[in-house]
Amino acid sequence: MYYVIKILVSSILILIISELSKKSSFVGSLFASLPLVSILAFIWLYYDTGDKSKISSLSYGVFWLVIPSLSLFISLPLLLKRFGFYTSLVFSISIMLICYYLMVYLLGKFGIHL
Repeated sequence: MYYVIKILVSSILILIISELSKKSSFVGSLFASLPLVSILAFIWLYYDTGDKSKISSLSYGVFWLVIPSLSLFISLPLLLKRFGFYTSLVFSISIMLICYYLMVYLLGKFGIHL
């Protein structure tokens, strides 16, 4: 039952954001930019484990991995000017994955292991 509640809460948030985006791209963007997934992950992880060190580690990892995820939001609008939606999305995700790899690689060079 607990997993069903987790799925329902997470799904409802995504539904609300997508519906808000239909009415106002600004309001949709505002809610989508909130770290709701991270906050839910912190809550679920704490509820499941009660381990503050796991929350801290997750938060630290999210911080470093948000940076390469921004490449999706930069590349997608640029690619949409030249290609269709799905092509642009696939290319943007590919760019983002490359940026993730580069970030993890560079962090490793500086002794930061996620």
